[in-house]
Amino acid sequence: MVGGRSRGRGIHRSQIGQKGYTRVVYCNDPDNPEAVQLNYSGNYVSTTKYTAVNFLPKSLFEQFRRVANIYFLIVACVSFSPLAPYSALSVLAPLLVVIGATMAKEAVEDWRRRKQDIEANNRRVEVYKNNSFCVTKWKDLRVGDIVKVYKDEFFPADLFLLSSSYEDGICYVETSNLDGETNLKLKHALEETSSLHDEKSFQQFKAVINCEDPNEDLYSFVGTLSYGGTPHELSLQQILLRDSKLRNTDHIYGVVIFTGHDTKVMQNATDPPSKRTKIERRMDKIVYILFSTLVLISFIGSFFFGIETRKDISSGKYRRWYLQPDDTTVFYDPQRPILAAFLHFLTGLMLYGYLIPISLYVSIEIVKVLQSIFINQDQDMYYEETDKPAHARTSNLNEELGQVNTILSDKTGTLTCNSMEFVKCSIAGTAYGRGMTEVERALIRRNERPHEVGDISSDFQRDSGDMNMGKSIKGFNFRDERIMHGQWVNEPHPVVIQNFFRVLAICHTAIPDVNEEGEISYEAESPDEAAFVIAARELGFEFFSRTQTCISLHELDHKSGRKVDSKFKSSRKRMSVIVKNPENRLLLLSKGADSVMFERLSKEGRMFEAQTRDHIKRYAEAGLRTLVLTYREIDEEEYKAWEEEFSRAKTSVAADHDALVDAACDKIERDLILLGATAVEDKLQKGVPECIDRLAQAGIKIWVLTGDKMETAINIGYACSLLRQGMEQIVITLDSQEFDVLRKQGNKEAIAKASFESIRKKIMEGKSQLSSAKENPVSFALIIDGESLGFALNKNLEKSFLELAIGCASVICCRSSPKQKALVTRLVKMGTGETTLAIGDGANDVGMLQEAHIGVGISGVEGMQAVMSSDFAIAQFRFLERLLLVHGHWCYRRISMMICYFFYKNIAFGFTLFWFEAYASFSGQPAYNDWYMSFYNVFFTSLPVIALGVFDQDVSARLCLKYPLLYQEGVQNILFSWPRIIGWMLNGVISSIIIFFFTTKSIIPQAFRRDGQVTDFEVLGATMYTIVVWAVNCQMALSINYFTWIQHFFIWGSIIFWYIFLVIYGSISPTVSTTAYRVLVEACAPSVLYWLATLLVVISTLLPYYSYRAFQTRFRPLYHDIIQQKRSEGLEIDDTPNELPSRVRDKMHHLQMGLRRS
Repeated sequence: MVGGRSRGRGIHRSQIGQKGYTRVVYCNDPDNPEAVQLNYSGNYVSTTKYTAVNFLPKSLFEQFRRVANIYFLIVACVSFSPLAPYSALSVLAPLLVVIGATMAKEAVEDWRRRKQDIEANNRRVEVYKNNSFCVTKWKDLRVGDIVKVYKDEFFPADLFLLSSSYEDGICYVETSNLDGETNLKLKHALEETSSLHDEKSFQQFKAVINCEDPNEDLYSFVGTLSYGGTPHELSLQQILLRDSKLRNTDHIYGVVIFTGHDTKVMQNATDPPSKRTKIERRMDKIVYILFSTLVLISFIGSFFFGIETRKDISSGKYRRWYLQPDDTTVFYDPQRPILAAFLHFLTGLMLYGYLIPISLYVSIEIVKVLQSIFINQDQDMYYEETDKPAHARTSNLNEELGQVNTILSDKTGTLTCNSMEFVKCSIAGTAYGRGMTEVERALIRRNERPHEVGDISSDFQRDSGDMNMGKSIKGFNFRDERIMHGQWVNEPHPVVIQNFFRVLAICHTAIPDVNEEGEISYEAESPDEAAFVIAARELGFEFFSRTQTCISLHELDHKSGRKVDSKFKSSRKRMSVIVKNPENRLLLLSKGADSVMFERLSKEGRMFEAQTRDHIKRYAEAGLRTLVLTYREIDEEEYKAWEEEFSRAKTSVAADHDALVDAACDKIERDLILLGATAVEDKLQKGVPECIDRLAQAGIKIWVLTGDKMETAINIGYACSLLRQGMEQIVITLDSQEFDVLRKQGNKEAIAKASFESIRKKIMEGKSQLSSAKENPVSFALIIDGESLGFALNKNLEKSFLELAIGCASVICCRSSPKQKALVTRLVKMGTGETTLAIGDGANDVGMLQEAHIGVGISGVEGMQAVMSSDFAIAQFRFLERLLLVHGHWCYRRISMMICYFFYKNIAFGFTLFWFEAYASFSGQPAYNDWYMSFYNVFFTSLPVIALGVFDQDVSARLCLKYPLLYQEGVQNILFSWPRIIGWMLNGVISSIIIFFFTTKSIIPQAFRRDGQVTDFEVLGATMYTIVVWAVNCQMALSINYFTWIQHFFIWGSIIFWYIFLVIYGSISPTVSTTAYRVLVEACAPSVLYWLATLLVVISTLLPYYSYRAFQTRFRPLYHDIIQQKRSEGLEIDDTPNELPSRVRDKMHHLQMGLRRS
């Protein structure tokens, strides 16, 4: 009686044997020559990225996919030639360190996966061999083996269920490892194999399974079993998937049909789509700019080198005779200046390579991993009730969290708890259930008419104490003394009420679980079903037992057996069962959506239709989910004729198999009698309204994509602050009398044409409304239903629809299918070019999560499939506020500052080499010792920038949440805009000019030592390098907003380490240390001029940036500057323009107005 979910791929049984459906399994006969010839893969599983053989080549390939690493590899190779301006080892060592560190990280991660594989492959299972069951390892299983799996064990491969410890061959399975759903699934064996219960029965068992080839679809299976000369159709009900767990069943017997990487769980183990952040993409462009700069200055140097070289011999005269131009190599040949210039150009490409930060990528990777750890350990995003912290499943998108422009959210389970409570019902035209939902309370606040809203019953408003009487029961929040405690027998229509609750107690897929105390709990496929069964139990109709053919109830202390004869698909928006009651009457019990149930009512069965429709409408307005309940009696002749047709349809192998089954179902589901409707409440999660309000204040647009009715979605929108007072609503729907008439006529072409034109017209009217309200501070909300959305996503309309939607502060798409959710997400992502974030909790949200720039999964009731497809996982929607406004803002700021600073320090260092080369007649001579240059990025400047990327905060977490408009710095990309990037680059060039020219002008023209010796090449290099190390680290200290001891340690420790290195390296033999030999101890340290020049030049280098920041903070402050200023003054400011300093009041006003319009 399982109303299973069907995600059919249009597969038909007639395709068995054709392409894609060619698998043949010889049951209990794996050694059959034909089976051996098929050569199916074994059950060994490997999830590692590398093997011992391919690790080195594959990981090296991964490293050298980065342009910068390729460049440094080429430079390292060329450095072995005479063209190199420095030793080969000094270039090769940093490259090996950076690449080695990254490869080591990859190796550690892969080894962890390897250990998990070893554990899984060596698990034990019983397999049938030589007429008995013996223990073997999972990895040794073969296709066709019969295995025995015990309770609470995992299935070792994809199995065909033969039989179980239950006589009728049923078993219960938990699939949380596959789809994250913790509710139990009922599986049942074929009647023909359910009698196989012991070793003797398997001795003669031989069968052949023909089925589909390995694929990733968890929700369908196509195959036939040839046993006893008869083919039997197989379905997903007989398939037990690897990594599912056997529950509530002592043991099962199964045949292995898919092994190893052919199993469905492994077919689903694909890498998620590759996502790159805006900052990463822009960083690549910056690297290209630096490459261009590198080529340019190398060309300039070689050009002037060629000119100077050509002049060295003129009319037989030697200009620079000391260079011996008549006896030179090809690298300096006045007779061939063009060739010499070209070779010098190649030397320049290596010399100025320090413009490209070699440690940038690995530093960013380290920083992002550490940022992810902080996100994972944030106690304010830990949900104690389910013991689930936040989880950054990827560290690649951290900074993107700070740039989200649009959030696209699911509703059920995301904004709401997905923990359904039965609160109201309409039976025989009478509304039952007292109390008030959260949405109704929001309606009261909105309308300020408390006496007009309330319960639908004539006497809704009751004392709240009446609502809370008795023990609280999960899933049941219904109070109405008229039908509770057996009082329904005194109502005007007791028979209808009885049938109503019988439908609730019988028409479902729930599984009862009785504990030691005799208490019954239910495992249901959805929270709705659990609520229905619990409601029936609490009102006197207790479902307590089920088998494959029988459901048993305790009904007012009376036990009644009900035979279940058929099953239907819930994909048809309805579910039905046929039962035979103790009086031998055949009854069809059916429940479903009102959109499909009312049209199936008989003329006599519509007695309460008007009242029920009115109640359903009001329930929807109160934010409740509704289902219509019906029944009818079937006579034996009709049932037998139908059963014969239904059986033929089920066993059909024709291409139209599914259509035949649906047609048979439609024939019996006619002339129904209306009983009433249920209303369950899915409560809003805690803190959702406040979170949405805060995100809206941050300028983030929020779209809700839900399958609910429009009335329900609108009212929940108000309850969660998505829709607010004063908002103008633009509603696009095709629900009108005009279209009802067209639908009745059945002209599909006319309907489509009229619908398209209507949607186009409404979109244009909406855009006109936006245009006319540009000057007024009015926010708009767009509400569109699924049918209209289908037309709006048409290629001819999608651009206009998007323009309308992005002009609205909130968008609600009702009745949306999973595919529409993904299409809308793609439209927003591609159409706006802004960062999108999708958040959801169910399998139907996976497409949306993977399509968005950032996917956030809610680890809620619907399982973990959304989480497994997400980039970040949180337990409650309200945590999104902290994830974006705090961690997102911090990560964006830190990564932006880090990258800008990286390029600054490398340009400042690299250009000193260029100025020195110009000073030395473009000779290609580096200003510094080889190892000075090699260690610059690795030891002397890298750790402070990593500390910046991990710890810096412009404002505290509390202030990030207090002033959500601060988030706009990331959305507008203020901190990583091209002007800011170019500004940092110019700062690097200016710093290099100050460092080189101030240093040379201050120490070269005069005596450097007490004995009168002047500055030589070694002293100039050491002094200038000292100033560079001091300047770039002090620049870091100026940029940091939030100091910790770690940052102090790294900044000042890097400077101190430079001196320690110079002492140690300078004490080594001059054949190794070359120009660094005792340069600090004997030359620089004793000279007052060295220390004085360092102090003055460093201060001069920092002055431009310091002056710019002082000017900006005073006259053109960013929002965080204002908050910092007020905090330093001991003041708290409000988030409104009137409380801001006068010089920025207008600026903030324009920003807020821009957010409303955009």
